[in-house]
Amino acid sequence: MDTTGTTPLRAVALVCTLSPSPAPSSSQLLAEQTMAALAEHGVTGKTIRIADHDVKPGVKTDMGDGDAWPEIRDTVLGCDILILSTPIWLGHPSSIAQRVMERLNAEISQTDDEGRMLTYGKAAAVCVVGNEDGAHKVSADLFQGLNDVGFSLAPNAVTYWVGEAMQGTDYQDLDKTPGKTAETTATLAANTAHLARRLKAAPYPAG
Repeated sequence: MDTTGTTPLRAVALVCTLSPSPAPSSSQLLAEQTMAALAEHGVTGKTIRIADHDVKPGVKTDMGDGDAWPEIRDTVLGCDILILSTPIWLGHPSSIAQRVMERLNAEISQTDDEGRMLTYGKAAAVCVVGNEDGAHKVSADLFQGLNDVGFSLAPNAVTYWVGEAMQGTDYQDLDKTPGKTAETTATLAANTAHLARRLKAAPYPAG
């Protein structure tokens, strides 16, 4: 088992802003900061803004002609860590985050030769941004879904920022990253990379 934290790891951040590129996005910013924090622990990877791709509705791994999900899914399955980054809308994860979870639901029926979901052995974490309170509720929703479809969660596997109620400031508009958010992102990165390495070295037993 790797006890020094040197095993290379791959991560992908699925950014679930409602805005396609090149529009600025607080969810994109926090995801990129999380990837940078993971890089300090030997993790490489990329972000994918889902709104830039035609991810069709459904609960299958491939919804047919033009569906962008199969390629994104291949990226997820090729990684050790999945980061899901979402804004808060009406107290919930974005509709795009919900669509990603619905597409991930197909993994329940995708298993290896020993009956384990292909997502077993992969760690997940969540980034949340918004202008009202609700980060704990949103992360709880996503944690439950991610766990249901086979991902493992380290302690403190969410980083977030929420603005003052009834105000219009976005995370991306801040002059600098708040210290507490930066500390939380660093903790997420350290714990998630640690868990991913342990899972890589010692897979879950067959069911």
